[in-house]
Order: sequence, then structure tokens, then C-alpha cells
Amino acid sequence: MVEYRLLGNINSPADVKALPFEELDALCAEIRTELIRVVSKNGGHLASNLGTVELTVALHRVFDSPNDQIVWDVGHQSYTHKLLTGRREQFSTIRLEGGLSGFPKSRESEHDAFIAGHSSTSISAAAGLAKAKQLNGDPHRVIAIAGDGALTGGMIYEGLNNAGRACKNLIVILNDNKMSISHNVGALARYLTLIRSKPRYFKLKDDTMALLSKLPLVGNPLKKAAYWLKRKLKAAIYSSNLFEDLGFDYLGPIDGHDLTSLCDVLSRAATLQKPAFIHVRTVKGKGYPYAELDPAAFHGTPQFDVATGNPEVEDGDSFSQAFGEELCRMAQEDSHICAVTAAMKYGTGLQMFAASYRDRFFDVGIAEEHAVTFCAGLSAGGYRPVFAVYSSFLQRAYDQLLHDVSIENNRIVLCIDRAGVVGADGETHQGLYDVSFLTSIPGIHILAPSTFAELRACLRYGVYDCPRTCAVRYPKGGEPERALTYTQYDATQFGLLSQRADTLFISYGRAADAFVPLQEALGKQADFLKLVRLYPFPEGLVQRLLHYRRIVFVEESAQNGSIGEHLLRELNGLGYRGAFFHRALGNEFLPQSSVKTIFQEYGLDAASLLRDWEGDVFHAD
Repeated sequence: MVEYRLLGNINSPADVKALPFEELDALCAEIRTELIRVVSKNGGHLASNLGTVELTVALHRVFDSPNDQIVWDVGHQSYTHKLLTGRREQFSTIRLEGGLSGFPKSRESEHDAFIAGHSSTSISAAAGLAKAKQLNGDPHRVIAIAGDGALTGGMIYEGLNNAGRACKNLIVILNDNKMSISHNVGALARYLTLIRSKPRYFKLKDDTMALLSKLPLVGNPLKKAAYWLKRKLKAAIYSSNLFEDLGFDYLGPIDGHDLTSLCDVLSRAATLQKPAFIHVRTVKGKGYPYAELDPAAFHGTPQFDVATGNPEVEDGDSFSQAFGEELCRMAQEDSHICAVTAAMKYGTGLQMFAASYRDRFFDVGIAEEHAVTFCAGLSAGGYRPVFAVYSSFLQRAYDQLLHDVSIENNRIVLCIDRAGVVGADGETHQGLYDVSFLTSIPGIHILAPSTFAELRACLRYGVYDCPRTCAVRYPKGGEPERALTYTQYDATQFGLLSQRADTLFISYGRAADAFVPLQEALGKQADFLKLVRLYPFPEGLVQRLLHYRRIVFVEESAQNGSIGEHLLRELNGLGYRGAFFHRALGNEFLPQSSVKTIFQEYGLDAASLLRDWEGDVFHAD
């Protein structure tokens, strides 16, 4: 690790409190240097963390973590928090196998109050923690930091609606990095904001209210009148009193890079006997010019050169890119095709569609539930909606798929990106569960292309030929360099290599890539089947498998509810008497690790399969 004059001596929040206040700006500069250095080597979330450096330092200056609990939303803003809470020496391992997580994890540190890999959960979780403290007679505070798009998710408003009336020890901080929440313009608004961030304002306010309370007869009426007048004046000037209507004491907006103002306002919030809502304005990418100019590019970034801001390894063609290009071609031919994303335009490859077909592109924010029902409405209105979404985020919309889409067969296409193992993002982002929960949706068709050509064919099948809702799932990254050449092949159904052996290997998606070297090693000793349509199984296919003495099913999915389990049930229903071996990724949460390492650990790679073949693991009858 680089030696830092100040950061090198920060081993706990107590060390932040012990620094002279005039040293805090220098500490922030050192933190930014370390963030840029490590993320440039490991990849990760840079722009959002650069924007919350001063805010995080102020939090640990004012509050007493872990007694005061801090809940991050989204958790990828928490890198500075990790640096200040005893993990400085391990920080260079962030997102690496066996290293620090890129998100808060309570198992990693007592300072991480709640896991936060997905968005818009902070206020609900913090409200629960705050209520638990109240019930226990614990006077400490719970602070929820909501930002980087969290307020586009509906769950956060459910939390606000309940927390503002019930949790007097809750502080909500809105990290506003140019989200469209409010436009407080004008000299008077700016001046009042400056005044209201000063301790002397708070003291005068408290002294005035205390004096009014002591006046006989007229004191309380005057106090209520002053409170009413203040609220009306604020509403007129700031054009919004939503948060106060919900029961919060609104403070702000505050310059999120001014440590004096931040510490003053946080200290004030800590003294209130009611929930507080602090509006903090920050600059995403603050302190690194390339990230400030293009925060989207440095939101989740691969390794990059610090001097130029350029990625050290350029991304090649990917399934996301191939999807976006094909959807644009289809949209040019068909004016009824619409594209929907939940704040992941770039991640899902829809930036080209957004530029070319603005009227038919809809970014609904971090609101997957709304996105699915919105697509159902588009379908009911005669359009062909395609919702591009990460596998781990689609989990949030299960109810909408079941109720709003499936019952009345509102046909939509789900393009499920990052299906399978994702690597460095770890437990919160592994795309292992979509197969399991989608197979419970009546009538749904699930497809898993393993090449770009198959992806293009599957997308067209889903839009035009599939009789029900269609889910097309594909992994992060690109297609394999080599694929099996099948004697019987349908790009949207299956590929089957001969029917000569008594052992059959079956797989789909990226896991089927292992069959290329495996087939070369085994030759005619085994047959190979690659499923493209996973569910329901292509007509007549299951019956064709009955003559095999041994079937080995390999899949990159959680085991419970997997395609292998469904296939075994159908085989047994037809009287299958052979041996069935199933390789999947178990039913535990997978930590951050490379795809290669996880495949090896669970025996999904070609070397492991060949080793087990030679060791007669698959030969036991």
C-alpha cells in the first residue's frame, strides 16, 4: 500500500474524530488518491465513491459507529466507509477473490449495519434497525444514505411513508448527485440554505421555541403559529415540503463537499427528537476529471490507466452489445418494438437503441417491478416490449411477472443479462436464480443462447414466434471461440451430436462451452446435447433421451428448481431407469470469485468433467 501521512494512521472512526478539523480536507484528498489507485487496478465503482468522500468523513466525525449504525444505499458508495472502519490495509483486495466485498457485509465488519447490493432498500432496513433500538432503549441513531438513483425505486417511498411517523432516531441522507428531485434556484433560496446550515441558526430556533413555550396562555398558540408560518414560507421558497409532510425534519440542501456545513448539519440532526431528512448535493466523480466528465463510464469500471482514464483492456464483443445491435435492426423493421431498462442503459447494451429510437426507449429508473408491469401495459396496448435487465435485479419483479404478465398472457420479452456467475460483484449480483423462479411462471418460455447467432435467433423468436412471455438469458462477456458442430441443430431449440453412445452429456449457455474439449477427448464414447430452449423442453426431446444408460446434466444455476431437476422429473415420469448425474452450483450463496475458479470448484469445467469420467464417477450404475 502507498504510504499516506493521514490515511495511513486511520484504523477506526475514533482516529477520524481525533484529527484536527483543519486536516480533514487533506485526509479526503488522500482517500481519493487511494480510491483511484485501487479501482484502477481492480475495477469497481469509482464515480459514486469519489462523490461521497466528504460525506463519509463527516459521518464518522459526528457519529459513533458501530453504536450509531450506517446503512448504505446503494452499497457501492461505501468504499470510503471501508477505508475508515479498520479495513484500510485490506482495501487493495476489494472485489478480488478472498478479498473485501465491493458492498457492505455485516459478516465483514461490525461497522456494516446491513447488506446493500441492490437499490432502494436503505430506509426500510434503517427503519427496522431504528425501531429495534427504540424498543431496546438504545439512544443511538441509525443513518440511511440513499443516493445514486435510489429514489427512483418505489420501495424507498414505502419506507419513507412508514419511517417518518415512527422512528424518531432515524436520519435519512439523500446523496443528490444531479438527480431530478428538486430545482431550488434563486438567490433567496441559496441564502436561506446557507443560514440554515449554521449552528447559530439552530440555537436561535431552539431558544425561541423554548421561550414561547414558557409564556403563559399565549405561548403555545404562538409556538404553533410560528411553526405553521415557517412551514408555509419554506414551501413557498423551496417549492417542496414532501419530506416534512411525511414526518421528517428537512435540512438542506447542503454542499456535500463542504465539511464544515456537513458536520454542522449532521450534528444538528443528531440532537433532534424526530426523524431528519438531510438533502446533500454531491458531484459524482469528484476529484478525478475523467470521472467528473463522464460519471457513467466510471460508475462500474474495469481496470484503467490513471493518467489517461482509458481502460487498460478494451472490452471485446459481448452478448450485451450483440443484443443491442440486433434489437436496433429489429426496431428499424418494426415500429411496434419498444425497449425498456431499469437504469441500466449502458450495462445492457441499449445505448444504441436509446439514441436511434428515443420515442420507443424507456428508462424507468431503478424500478424493476414497475418496468415489468409497464411492459405488460405496452403489450396490452399492441406493442412488443423488450425488457433488458440483469438476472439479479429481475428477482425483484417476480410478483409482477406472475400476476400482471402471465395470467392474461401479456407477451413481453425478458432479455436477462449477467445470467450465471458474475465474479467480482459477489453474492448480491450472482445470476443463479432466474431459472429456478422463472420455471414456476405458468406458460413462460426460457431460452439460453451460447453464441451471438443463437442470441439473435432467440430474440426474434421471443418477439415474433413465442406464444407466451419469453425469457432469453445470457452471461456477461462474449461468445466462446469454438462451439460444437451438431448433426441435429435448431438455433432456438437444441443441438444434438449423434445418438451413438450410451452416455449423454447435457448443458446449456456458457456451461456448454466445456463440451468442446470434452468431446474432442471422448470422441464416440459419449453424445452431447446443448439445450437452447430450456423450458418447456422441445416437443419429443425427452422421449429421445430414454435409451441412454447414463445422463450427465451440467448447468450454471442454483440446484433447487434447476433445469436438471425438471428434466429428471419428466424422465422419471416416462419410466427412465438409467443413471442421472447432476452438476449445478449448489444452493448456497457464491462469494466473489472468478468464473473459472467457481466452475472448477463445482466441477463444471472440461478438466473436472474429464477427470471424473476417467475416474468412473459417471459410470456407476
